[in-house]
Amino acid sequence: MQDFLDYIPHREPFLFVDRVVAVTDDSIQTEKQVKTDEPFFAGHFPGRPIMPGVLICEAVFQSGAILMGKLADTQADDGRIPVISRISNVKLKHAVKPGDLMEMEVMLKEVVGPAHYLAGKVTVGGKTALTVEFSAMLVTETA
Repeated sequence: MQDFLDYIPHREPFLFVDRVVAVTDDSIQTEKQVKTDEPFFAGHFPGRPIMPGVLICEAVFQSGAILMGKLADTQADDGRIPVISRISNVKLKHAVKPGDLMEMEVMLKEVVGPAHYLAGKVTVGGKTALTVEFSAMLVTETA
């Protein structure tokens, strides 16, 4: 799915998906090659850099947003943006370091009205780095 940027408003330097590997009606698999010169590594933690957990979550959320946009056949320029409405059961299990390949998988659990309930998992080198459950909606206004 080469056109995944058509489905989300995120761009560098706050884009945490490099590639969509596979997408179905209820799941998406994506990847992010974590570069050694990512700006957040300068301060988290100098000399022993690890990717902040909130940014690993963000990679999952962006993957879910791509899935939502694809399912709704919504282009990012139609005025609706994906907004997270709930985050729960975050479990950080393995550090993500410079040079790692993050593999994300997001499963759509349920759609209730405008809310999409999803579960995500990140693996690095075959080890689970993070699991999270979340909900999001496509909205026209964020205020």
